[in-house]
Amino acid sequence: MIRKQFFGSTGHKSSATLFGAAALGNVTQETADDVLKLLLEHGVNHIDTAASYGDSELRIGPWMEDHRDKFFLATKTGERTYSAGKKEFSNSLERLQVKNVDLLQLHNLVHPDDWDMAMGADGVLRAAVEARDQGLLKYIGVTGHGLLAPTMHKRSLERFEFDSVLMPWNYTLYMNTKYRRDFEELVGICVDKGVAVQTIKSVTRGPWAEKPRTRGTWYEPLEAQEDLDLVVSWIIGQEGIFLNTAGDVNILPRILDAARRHRGRPSDSQMKGLVKARRMTNLFVS
Repeated sequence: MIRKQFFGSTGHKSSATLFGAAALGNVTQETADDVLKLLLEHGVNHIDTAASYGDSELRIGPWMEDHRDKFFLATKTGERTYSAGKKEFSNSLERLQVKNVDLLQLHNLVHPDDWDMAMGADGVLRAAVEARDQGLLKYIGVTGHGLLAPTMHKRSLERFEFDSVLMPWNYTLYMNTKYRRDFEELVGICVDKGVAVQTIKSVTRGPWAEKPRTRGTWYEPLEAQEDLDLVVSWIIGQEGIFLNTAGDVNILPRILDAARRHRGRPSDSQMKGLVKARRMTNLFVS
């Protein structure tokens, strides 16, 4: 079974590897139900979805009647205003077939203009707080893509007591001195405040080259089991850090297997060897 650890200050012990339910965005219900069995077998007890993940919420909905109490359920809204965010979250509850979720996250909040709108008097944050007060959700988080995510998350934590953050983290980003510094500074703040830290894009090889895309991810993922063993263990070998699985159901079993067998964090020499052997590149540019 995959190790459990406290999800920030929520009191919930989530599996160190969370299910990134973007993988369900374009699959049948039959395939989704097979994924559910896999999650239960590995002890994954935390689902991370979003309103914008295609049919993901619709595929999770049928699971909830019998399994709601087995999962910490998180979704996201990409809206920025109060009214639009309130409406989208209401639709998410209906699609998920639940009365409430554990966590609602403000999705990809990194652009300063979006940030000002979301945090303003008529912003989506007000809708999230209102929903929390009504018992429709327990916790509020913020997510981000790109190199500005850690910096913007620090700004968000100065404005509001978010319960979780989510951002990219992998070894090629670790090799980016500025990003590593920003990431580690944010993690220090999160530890002090009891904020959960979730990571994405952890199994990225790099942008897709000029060749057919064979996976559901918008980036080219690592796929060999020995490669996934290294990158998964590198992430969850960092105390308190959570790894969100990749957005492709075909790679999911190998990621979960790597997390189940995790015994320690690989060395820098091992990770540098992987970067060189697989010609890994940064997904994001300045």
